[in-house]
Amino acid sequence: MKLYLRLLSGLRPYRRHIFAALFCSVMVALATAAYAWLIRPILDDVFIRKDHFMLIVLPLLVFVIGFLKGIFSYGQVYLIRYVGHKLISDIRADLYKHLLLLPVGFHAKHHTGRLISHVINDVGLLQTAVSTVAKDVIQQSLTLVALTGVIFYQNFYLASLATFIIPFTVYPLVRLGRRLRRIAREGQEKVGDLTGLMQESFSGIRIIKAFGKEDFESERFSEKNRNYFKNVMKVTAVSESSSPVMETVGGIGAALIIWYGGYQVVAGTMTPGAFFSFMAASMMMYPPLRGLGSAHNVLQQALAAAERVYATLDEKNEREIDVGYRTLNSIKGAVEFRDVSFRYDGTKRAALSSVSLKANPGDMVAIVGSSGAGKSTLVNLIPRFYEPEDGTILIDGIPIQDITLPSLRRHIGIVSQEVVLFDHTIRWNIAYGLKGISDQQIMDAAEAAYAHLFISKMPEGYDSVIEKGGENFSGGERQRLAIARALLKDPPILIFDEATSALDAESEFMVRKAMMNLVRHRTTFVIAHRFSTIQKATFIVVLDKGQVVEVGRHEELIRRDGVYKRIYQMQFKDAEVKIEGQKEV
Repeated sequence: MKLYLRLLSGLRPYRRHIFAALFCSVMVALATAAYAWLIRPILDDVFIRKDHFMLIVLPLLVFVIGFLKGIFSYGQVYLIRYVGHKLISDIRADLYKHLLLLPVGFHAKHHTGRLISHVINDVGLLQTAVSTVAKDVIQQSLTLVALTGVIFYQNFYLASLATFIIPFTVYPLVRLGRRLRRIAREGQEKVGDLTGLMQESFSGIRIIKAFGKEDFESERFSEKNRNYFKNVMKVTAVSESSSPVMETVGGIGAALIIWYGGYQVVAGTMTPGAFFSFMAASMMMYPPLRGLGSAHNVLQQALAAAERVYATLDEKNEREIDVGYRTLNSIKGAVEFRDVSFRYDGTKRAALSSVSLKANPGDMVAIVGSSGAGKSTLVNLIPRFYEPEDGTILIDGIPIQDITLPSLRRHIGIVSQEVVLFDHTIRWNIAYGLKGISDQQIMDAAEAAYAHLFISKMPEGYDSVIEKGGENFSGGERQRLAIARALLKDPPILIFDEATSALDAESEFMVRKAMMNLVRHRTTFVIAHRFSTIQKATFIVVLDKGQVVEVGRHEELIRRDGVYKRIYQMQFKDAEVKIEGQKEV
């Protein structure tokens, strides 16, 4: 009930629509009851007394009631569906926005496919609860009340006998509903597994084909699909278990009505018209009762989805946990780590341990280390994608925890190893998130990133649409587009995860040239993969097992004959030979 009330609390902005729908529902219920009530005068006055006036009036009355019931039924359904769809649209938008605001750590722990399942499948089930179930509960309940009034008006004692057994259906329906919610919750998790597997497969389609694993992946999907099918059949078995209960109650009620009502007609204490009117009203009560039972089952499945949706919405997002209170309009770019330590959730070993280093405005810091040394963790702490466990990070002497997140990130540019391009035009991607940017500024950024030439060769130039994250561009072209985007943002602090190791020599050279334009006059942190990056660095930070073990320039670190020299001999020495003779820009 708390979940459902929380769901319905979102209906406040649509009170007028709800009251109008409620009025329509009342009119439909009264029209249904009027049909049952009219059976008595039709039978007694027309067929038994043969009243010619009533023979004209009653059919006209039936026509008018039918016409009005149709009008109000349409209004009720339309208004309830409008409110339901609008509420669900709001919840889906709120959930998507909330997911975007949740910390990077949350997204690292949760599969993308399951998050998509929350937004699409779980919210879709809520739509059923709000629109269909709400309509059925309101309409069927009002109809039951109106028909109950008719049968008590016709015969109080017979009505008491007919309604006596109805409460006995509640207990088994509640028990079935609890079990149904548990099974439905498991089913929604299995839908999330299916969505996640599809997302993985389609994203990694090249790997699947390269290894010839289409049949293997198909079997993985089939297994999860079979598990979901079994869950669906469990849901069907439990939800349909309410039918025998309702049929039994209906049969008992009908038998009692016929026995006791027939006895009263034979005894002359009740007219045939009153009995058949009572019988019709009682029979008309059965579909609403059955509808309420079905609505209860659907509601339990929807509430299982509501638990998952609201559990996500209750997660604290970055804006809620942000304690920053200072807004920076401009910064110089000095960055300092003071005894910073960090540990990922669920791990025992620290990713970073007592890291201290300082970069002055305009410095280019190359970060070197073997896999798992903590390079990405270090740079991810600067824009507060994660919060340090101990220690402090300062920008221009101000602890970054004191700076509001939007203000902090506005001054930081990131060119990540995996370039993210959106399904939109090149112009839109370069100017992503920026307002008041002219076409000339976009072209200037593209030229500085050595991207203008290949953009100009596209069929629509800067208005060409980037397809599927940039599959219609080479790796080097995607990198240069990302660099153009960072140049246009013009951040004082830059984080660059240099992704040139997989590029051919020409693409690598062009990306390196664009990179040098980007890092000029900025405080830059570069996760180094190439010797050319190390050469240009103001100083090199060497990480090993989450600790800073060496700091200095290339020549002095080589002379120390330590960790850096070992890494250099394994990763960079061959690259040093390749760049000899190349003209650096």
